[in-house]
Amino acid sequence: MLLGATTMVFAAFTIAFVARRSLSDDWAVLHKPPILWLNTVVLLASSFVLDLSRRALRAGNRSRFNVWWSVGTGLGILFLAGQAVAWYQLRQAGVFVATNPSSSFFYVLTGAHAFHLLGGVGTLIYVDIQAWRLRLGPAKRTTIDIAAIFWHFLDGLWVYLMILFYFWG
Repeated sequence: MLLGATTMVFAAFTIAFVARRSLSDDWAVLHKPPILWLNTVVLLASSFVLDLSRRALRAGNRSRFNVWWSVGTGLGILFLAGQAVAWYQLRQAGVFVATNPSSSFFYVLTGAHAFHLLGGVGTLIYVDIQAWRLRLGPAKRTTIDIAAIFWHFLDGLWVYLMILFYFWG
């Protein structure tokens, strides 16, 4: 249900983005901070590491799971910090939400993505704490799988946003 709702929100934003871009004569191409590429690598690495952790757990290696999951969680937090740096760099360059339509959409879309990531990071931290306390029964393993699937979805959504920003925006 959450993935469906999230998909609908970003689909609506995309339709508004494309319509506004197509129908306006005031659209200014936004110079995007280069840190967005580093953030993308960090986010994709977090998904890769979370997948390694799930494989370790399936293989019965709980300690390796704990370490990999913690690294994946840390990378997720690092991505959010990197996004804050990107927004700071834009503000320092005089680019704000109301500067032009493209900056408005950039802030709204990346902000909505970051909001969803906060929920994802909260879940990753919850799983991390449970893992280190050795409280991973069958019900928690479902939580692990759902958290990882949601995280992978958010990664895919970020790649989609990068394509939207760089090839259309």
